[in-house]
Amino acid sequence: MVFATCLNCIDGRTQLPLINWIKNTYNIEYVDLITEPAMLELLANDIKNNHALISKVKLSLEKHKPKLIIVAGHYDCAACTKNNLDHKKDINRAVENIMQLFPGIPVCGLWVNEQWRVEEVVLPW
Repeated sequence: MVFATCLNCIDGRTQLPLINWIKNTYNIEYVDLITEPAMLELLANDIKNNHALISKVKLSLEKHKPKLIIVAGHYDCAACTKNNLDHKKDINRAVENIMQLFPGIPVCGLWVNEQWRVEEVVLPW
């Protein structure tokens, strides 16, 4: 069994597009979803003190040995009023934070756009 761990907002509109894209793009069988409202703000800022969230990621890593960790954000987030560019900046900061907390496992940033399609986030900074 091949797993990935996805850290995402609770918005149900994003779940299936993300799961399908992750499975197809990375040849993943199962996606562990860890969701919180405004997940990006949690991950981009003071993640080290969010023990509950870290313990959920650790559980996924220990029990399912995921091939990668995904950090996802999306258009029209009810819990975060930032514009799309700032959301994407948060994705990059979140990716960096997760890489520091869990070295040795690849981390990817994804964005679910206005058409509910998934895009990789690679910004030039």
